[in-house]
Amino acid sequence: MDDRGPNTVKKPVQDLREWLARVEEIGELVRIDKPVERDEEMSAISYLLAKQKSSPAVLFNKTVGFENNKIGARHLWSPFGPSIRRIAISLEEHPDTPTVELIRRTKDKLKQRTPPREVSAAEAPIYENSLYGDDIDLDLLPIPKHWPRDGGRYAGTADAVITKDPETGYFNVGTYRMMQQDKNHTGLYLSPGKDARLHIQKAWDRGESLEVAAAWGIDPLFMLVGSQSFPKTVSEYEYAGGIKGQPIPVVKGKTTNLMIPANAEIVVEGVIRPNALRAEGPFGEFTGYYGKPEAACPLVEITAIHYRTSPILTNALMADYPSCEQSGFFAILRGAKIWDDLDKLGILGIHGVYSHPAAAGGFGMTIISLQQRYAGHAAQVLALAAQVPGGAYYTKFVIAVDEDVDPTDIDQVLWALGSRCNPIDDMDILRNTWSTPLDPCQNPPEKRPYGSKVLINACKDHRYLPVFSARTTLRKSVYDKVAARWEELGLPGKAPEVRAYETEEKFTYQEEGQHTK
Repeated sequence: MDDRGPNTVKKPVQDLREWLARVEEIGELVRIDKPVERDEEMSAISYLLAKQKSSPAVLFNKTVGFENNKIGARHLWSPFGPSIRRIAISLEEHPDTPTVELIRRTKDKLKQRTPPREVSAAEAPIYENSLYGDDIDLDLLPIPKHWPRDGGRYAGTADAVITKDPETGYFNVGTYRMMQQDKNHTGLYLSPGKDARLHIQKAWDRGESLEVAAAWGIDPLFMLVGSQSFPKTVSEYEYAGGIKGQPIPVVKGKTTNLMIPANAEIVVEGVIRPNALRAEGPFGEFTGYYGKPEAACPLVEITAIHYRTSPILTNALMADYPSCEQSGFFAILRGAKIWDDLDKLGILGIHGVYSHPAAAGGFGMTIISLQQRYAGHAAQVLALAAQVPGGAYYTKFVIAVDEDVDPTDIDQVLWALGSRCNPIDDMDILRNTWSTPLDPCQNPPEKRPYGSKVLINACKDHRYLPVFSARTTLRKSVYDKVAARWEELGLPGKAPEVRAYETEEKFTYQEEGQHTK
């Protein structure tokens, strides 16, 4: 068990195998050695385990029908699940870092960009084994089917898809679903506005093919970074390096000119020919519903398969919360990205930002805690948080609360909604905003990908702050006394954190983590 303090971390994780060792250290890895079916059975186990405490990651060492397969691929499911501790490890933080503090540190790390470091092919573990030409056969990999109505088997769910902008040359690292079509073709599903889709269209407009690579077994940090919206002129490799505190090792592809993660477990290289399309889907998505089948999805022709010895496929189950793989890390990463965007705009007084994981995989709701400093401050924050790059896609509910409310505690947020929000005055709607074809409530489907957002001001009325009803709060001295005696009194766990305290005149805000216990 890791006994370091929450402000200390180990050396940065170098690959998935080192990440697994750290997750096992904190008791959140289950290894299954008996053969399990790749179609629906692995996903069922992952779905059910995620509803338990502490929702472990699951490593399947054997797949039915692949016991004597020459590649010998294993499966990792639920790398994150709802576990804040595994997300913290992936972000190079102590697993016991408090949630708001983890978001704050991640927000600050997003300001630190470190370009990747190219290594030679001889130094790259990904090139331990390779298949080319007629030897390419995706059926050698135990690519799974997640849900009964899925249109096929999906390899790319917890992945890193690399493309290069044909005009600027910058590398995008995104997380997109990839359905196996046959032995050497996969689909590449992309929502409108996503970087790789823009790269494909730029290449096709010039009558050119687009090279693509996909890492199907990755350091989970790539999934965290690749799922977020960053400026379209800066590579996610730089943001990953900034979070890790050192350059990401990359190596030039064997059949493409792309830079691929040198320490990945499995990488496929390929090309998308001009206007090459094929039907794809449906797929059980992050909303907890099946996405609409894509009649014309970009088709990737596989030109190489590279893999480490006994490689690990990383799989992300999309489902209802808490079994939705992206929920927990979206709560952290998306909150940090929106907070960073607000910082860049010079918005003062932000105490926390959280994308609630139960709201459509962290996409549906953003909660901002702020200290109101001037008239219109809360309204300004709501409008900006709804449309900054980190928060514009899909989000339906944007809620502002005061600094005494923990945005990660839905009970406190609902309390603020019930006691500080006057719906007739404190709710506004934005129409025709950026959404997704996967939104099940937009019907008929032709209305997609346009959406809408409601802005909810659940802060105390700024006009009446001096006379707003006093909140019932503890005295700081009493809290400290009780917290100090917590164990002595035989009370379970630790004293919960509180954000507001009583004084002789009014409560004062207590910064996260400053209490004594």
